[in-house]
Amino acid sequence: MRNLEPTRQITIALTGNPNSGKTTVFNAITGTRQHVGNWPGVTVEKIEGATTHRGYAVHIVDLPGIYSLTAYSMEEIVARDYLFTERPDVVIDVVDASNLERNLYLAQQIKELGVPLIYAFNIMDEAKKQGYEIDVPQLSKLLATPILPTVGTRGEGIRELLDLAIDIVEGKCQTTPLQFYYGEEIEVELHALETLIRRDPALCQVYPPRWLAVKLIEEDAAIRKHLAESPQGSAMLTQTQQSLARLNVMFNEHGEALIAERRYGFVHGALNETVKLPPQIRFTTSDAVDKILTNRALGIPIFLGVMWLAFQFVAHVGGELLLTPIEYLFHWIGVFVKDFMVSSQAPGWMISLVVDGIIAGVGGVAVFLPVIFSLYLVIALLEGSGYMARVAFIMDRVMHSIGLHGKSFLPMLLGFGCNVPAIMGTRILENRSDRLLTILINPLMSCSARLPIYAVFAAAFFPEQQGTVIFSMYFLGIALAICMGLLFKKLLFPGESAPFIMELPPYRMPTMKSLALHMWDRGKMFLKKMGGIILSISIIIWFMGTFPWGVEFAAEQSYIGVLGKLFAPIFHPLGFGTWQAAVSFVFGLLAKEVVVSTLSILYVGGSKVADDALIGALQQVFTPLTAYAFMAFSLIYTSCVATIATVKRETNSWAWTAFSVTYQFALAWLVAFVIYQGGRLIGLQ
Repeated sequence: MRNLEPTRQITIALTGNPNSGKTTVFNAITGTRQHVGNWPGVTVEKIEGATTHRGYAVHIVDLPGIYSLTAYSMEEIVARDYLFTERPDVVIDVVDASNLERNLYLAQQIKELGVPLIYAFNIMDEAKKQGYEIDVPQLSKLLATPILPTVGTRGEGIRELLDLAIDIVEGKCQTTPLQFYYGEEIEVELHALETLIRRDPALCQVYPPRWLAVKLIEEDAAIRKHLAESPQGSAMLTQTQQSLARLNVMFNEHGEALIAERRYGFVHGALNETVKLPPQIRFTTSDAVDKILTNRALGIPIFLGVMWLAFQFVAHVGGELLLTPIEYLFHWIGVFVKDFMVSSQAPGWMISLVVDGIIAGVGGVAVFLPVIFSLYLVIALLEGSGYMARVAFIMDRVMHSIGLHGKSFLPMLLGFGCNVPAIMGTRILENRSDRLLTILINPLMSCSARLPIYAVFAAAFFPEQQGTVIFSMYFLGIALAICMGLLFKKLLFPGESAPFIMELPPYRMPTMKSLALHMWDRGKMFLKKMGGIILSISIIIWFMGTFPWGVEFAAEQSYIGVLGKLFAPIFHPLGFGTWQAAVSFVFGLLAKEVVVSTLSILYVGGSKVADDALIGALQQVFTPLTAYAFMAFSLIYTSCVATIATVKRETNSWAWTAFSVTYQFALAWLVAFVIYQGGRLIGLQ
C-alpha cells in the first residue's frame, strides 16, 4: 500500500453519518490513531492524516459526522464549507451498510454537489450477520456512483478504496452526475430559480446552480443569506418566495419537507430493487438489551452501577495489582540515583534537585500510571461497545427535566478524560446560550488529572472502600454539574431547550487492538505532561523549597513555605490549613496532577518516592474527614490553565472566563466547608 517516493499529491475527503465507522476507515487508511466515539458529534472539526499509495502522497481529511448538508449545526457548516472551498480530488462517503436508508439520504445530497464520489459501504460484516443481502453492482448503477464494501475495523476493502480513488483522479474511472428528478411541479420552480442563478457567473464558479436552487426551495437560511449579497440576490429571493407559496398551495407542505420526501422516496425505491431485508429486522438483540438499559426506571441506577464497578476495577486492578511494581521501580530509582550521585561527589544542591525535586515530583505522579490507564481502558470499552451513547440518551431525559439541553451531556462525558477537548466539544450545540451553559458546568466533570489525588487519599484513608470513594467523587461532580446547570439556566440563560434527537448505534464488541489504541492515545497525553509540565513544575517547587540558600528543604522559611503560609488561612475552615496543602492547590492550577507531586516533594522527598511513603506522611497530617474534604475541593476548584485558556477561546469573553474561575473556587470552598464542618457536627473525624 505504501510507496516511499510519491510523485504527486491528491486530497481525499471522508464524510458520512455519525456511527458509520468513518473515523475507523480514516484510521485504517492513514495508520494514525484518532479517538473514535460511538455517539454523534465526537468529531467537531476536520482531522487530517496522510498515506502513500501507487506513487501518490494521499492527504486524507476526516470531516465531521453529519446527517445532511443543510447547515443547521456547526458540524454541517464545517463539512459543507470544506467541500466547496477546498474542492478535494475525491470524496468518500462512508455508509453504514446495516442502515442504508438513513445513510443514503446524505449520500444523495453529496452526489448532487457534482463532486467525484465513492460510496464506501462500511460495517458490511455486521450487515451480513444481521441478514442483509445487498446487490451492490445494481445499487451502484441506480445511484450512478461506484460502491465498495469495507470493514474498517479489520482494514478490509481499504486498498481497493484507495485504488478506486486514484483511478478516478487519473480518469480511468468516470463518475457520472446524478440529475435527480423531484417531480414536475418542483422542477418548474427549480428551473426558474436556476435561470436567475446562472446570471451570476462568479456565483456559479463556486456552487452548482441546480444545487443552489434546491437549497432555496429547502429554505436553507445560510444559502439565502449568502445569495442576498449577489447582484441577482433580490430577484432570487423574490422568486423563492413565490415558488414556495405556489408549492405550499399545491402540496400544503413546506419546501424542505417536499425535497426530503422526494429524496427518501428515491432512496427507498432503489433499496427495494437491490436489498433483501433480514426476516426479523424489526427487533434485534440491541433492541432487547435497550429495553433494560434505557428503561426509564432502571436506566440511571444501571448506569451508576456500571460506573461503580468501573471504579472498583480502577482501584483494585490499577491501584493495587499494577501500581506496586511501579512504586518499587521509582523507589529503587530514587535510592540508586542518590547513592550514585553521593559516591560521585556531586554537589549537594544537584543531588537535592534530582532526588528531592525531579524524581520525587515526576515519580510521585508516575506511580499512578496504572490507575490512569485502567480508567482509560474502561472508558474505551464503554464507548466502543455503544454503552456511552445509551448513557447520553438516559441523561437526556434527566437534563431536559431540569431545563438543560440534552445534547450537552455528550461533551460532558468527554470531560471524564480531559476538560479541554470536552469544552471544545460544546461546538456541537447550535445555540450560544446552551454552549455557554455547558462550558460553565463542564469543568465539574472529574477529569483523569484528578484521579491520582483520589487514588492516593482513598488508599491512605479508605483502604477497604477505595473504589466506592473514587466513584463518589465522580458522582459528586455529575450531581454538582446538574445542580449548577439548573441554577445558571434559571438565572443566566432562561428559555426553552432545543429538542435532541439521538441515534443509538448497535452494541459492538470492540477489538483488543481498538481498546489498546484508544487507551494509549489518551494515556500518552498523561506521559507528555510528566515529561513537560510536571517536570518543569517539580524543578520550580524544588527551587522555591531550597531558597533562600541555607534553610532546611521545604521549611516554612523557604520561599515555598512563605507562599503556603500566605494562602493557608483560606483553607483553615476546611480542615486542611497546612501550608503544604495550600501550595499544592496553587501549583495545581498549572496541572491538577501536580497536587500529588507537590505533596510528594514536600512531605516525602525523592528517595522515598514510593506511594506507601506518601500515604504514611499524609496519615500524619489528615484524618478521613479532612481527606474527603480535600478530595472534594480538588474536584471542584478552579480549572487548570489549559482549561481556562480553552474557556476563553470558546466563549471569546474575559468576563465569562473570570466568572467560571471565580464560581468554581467559591463552590469548592463551600462544598468542602459543608463536608468538614458538617462532619464535625455529627462526630466524624
